[in-house]
Amino acid sequence: MPGLPLIESPLFLAMAGQMGLSEDEQRIGRDLFEHGFAVFDFPDPSIEDRIERIKMRLSPHYGVDFSDPEANKTTGERRIQDAWQRDPDVKAIASNEGVIALLSKLYGRQAFPFQTLNFPVGTQQEAHSDMVHFSCVPEKFMCGVWLAMEDIHPDAGPLFYYPGSHRWPVMSNALVGRRGYQISLGSAQDPYEDAWRALCAAQNAQRSTFLARKGQALVWCANLLHGGSAQADPRLTRWSQVTHYYFEDCIYYTPAFSDEALGKLQLRRISSIIDGRQRPNLYQGEPAEAAFAVPGSSPASGSAGKGKSFGSKARQALRSMFGS
Repeated sequence: MPGLPLIESPLFLAMAGQMGLSEDEQRIGRDLFEHGFAVFDFPDPSIEDRIERIKMRLSPHYGVDFSDPEANKTTGERRIQDAWQRDPDVKAIASNEGVIALLSKLYGRQAFPFQTLNFPVGTQQEAHSDMVHFSCVPEKFMCGVWLAMEDIHPDAGPLFYYPGSHRWPVMSNALVGRRGYQISLGSAQDPYEDAWRALCAAQNAQRSTFLARKGQALVWCANLLHGGSAQADPRLTRWSQVTHYYFEDCIYYTPAFSDEALGKLQLRRISSIIDGRQRPNLYQGEPAEAAFAVPGSSPASGSAGKGKSFGSKARQALRSMFGS
């Protein structure tokens, strides 16, 4: 079933022993399949030095005095997006060959990094699935890797997640009864948070917290519900880097601002951090935009892209794909 990531496939456990995976790769694959996340040591012998250089270069941009142990570290900027564009160590972490090779094996398609986020403190973000922000056709060919850049204290707002939630229904506008195409939102997560809370309550889901040590990484599936715990001590830091990965031969779009059943997708123009080159929106190897775009529509721009609707041929194809 090439339209489904290997680690999301019900056949994964039966196939794992025949995939040429190392013992640790099999463990990571099983954890992703069963729990939706896996922990591993980041495979870079220079990771300690890279982390210290990143902290030194990025610290001035957050508007916080990190040299004062009593200063409130939560008052400044909470994140820097796409620092890889100017920081070679952020780029090196995102482009790590070992991580990319691992993800490519476990998903069955070539992985590539497309976004970085660097944090000095926790996000204190509500539980959410990345799939409202980043999705694709076929779906779930997206994942995140979170790297701890220091030992994480319990009072510093550690990362949390709901094991097994990657198997819950994928949240969509159709599911919550709204339309998203060309609609403005303060936060792409807002329309879905009540539904996520209801699912957690109905499933009696137990939240797990990741008290990582420096150099540990956590990879999670696209639909895993996760967030940032409340920060009990504002004097603490929680340095980390998130890298988001897509996989080749997909249509990349933003579900929060799309209506799949109508063939209206907010397409993304995605470039790989590795070489800076754009990865085209493809469906089974064919350029999706060239085949399906409405005549006269302008191309998407920016990292998120502007909304672009598809023509009647595309709507018929997408209705078939999504069962609408």
